[in-house]
Amino acid sequence: MAGIGTGSLKRSKPNYIYSIIGVAIVLFIMGIMGWLFLNLHTISDNFKEDIRISVYLKTTDKNTIANIQKFIASKPYAKNVEYIDKEKAKAIWNKENNEDWAKILDVNPLPESIDFFAKAKYIHIDSLNKISAVINTQFKNDISEIQFPKSLVTSLNERATKMGLIFLVLSIVLCVIVIISIDNTIRLAMFSNRFLIKTMQMVGATRNFIAKPLLVRALLNGLISAFIAIFLLFGLIQWAGTQFPQIKALQGVKTSIFLFGGLIIIGVGISIFSTYRSVLKYLKMKLDDLY
Repeated sequence: MAGIGTGSLKRSKPNYIYSIIGVAIVLFIMGIMGWLFLNLHTISDNFKEDIRISVYLKTTDKNTIANIQKFIASKPYAKNVEYIDKEKAKAIWNKENNEDWAKILDVNPLPESIDFFAKAKYIHIDSLNKISAVINTQFKNDISEIQFPKSLVTSLNERATKMGLIFLVLSIVLCVIVIISIDNTIRLAMFSNRFLIKTMQMVGATRNFIAKPLLVRALLNGLISAFIAIFLLFGLIQWAGTQFPQIKALQGVKTSIFLFGGLIIIGVGISIFSTYRSVLKYLKMKLDDLY
């Protein structure tokens, strides 16, 4: 029995290595999708909070302008409230349009304004219209109009909803694929241990005695696979952060703990479940059916 057991374990080692690598790759792919799904809301909010709202001024009185700016800045919806004079307005226009009209015009036709960005939860047409109405009512003699890109606001909200649904469906499909893939990988790794399991049963070993060392091995393999996946995912996120600075803002500690913890639970949980199921399967099979 010892000779058979030792031989079986030696033959199973390569399969365990392939199993660990296979599960790690699947968890890594799942981790990428999980990271995107968890940060989808934040990514959407960042786009929304890049929308500039301009309050164009009729008044040139500095005290009145300061009062308007303070009024807007005191509201819960506003962030980065800034007074834009003609020169700043020109610089913004040139940057957004990638050209300089000074070659054509001798005067600056842009009005002065107070520009601000609204927090993401206020980036809806109805909310922005209400905000505009309040500011207009409060300073109707001092401002000419309030502008924001309505079509862009509508488009962002529609796309955010669609992307959320798409990612939800993809995540569900991916979870099913991951579970099936890891289960099949573990079952293939356990296939080489089928004779060892049956031999131990034939000499009187109990189910728990047979399953215990294999479940411990499954626990260790699951942990190793999960940590490999976490290492690769962490490296990818850090590299992406150096290439795209906006990604650094998404690297929250809570999100990372939740994501990495989820990978460990999934990797270990499915490995143990699949291993135990395989042990029961081979214990129930007849010896002749193992060949």
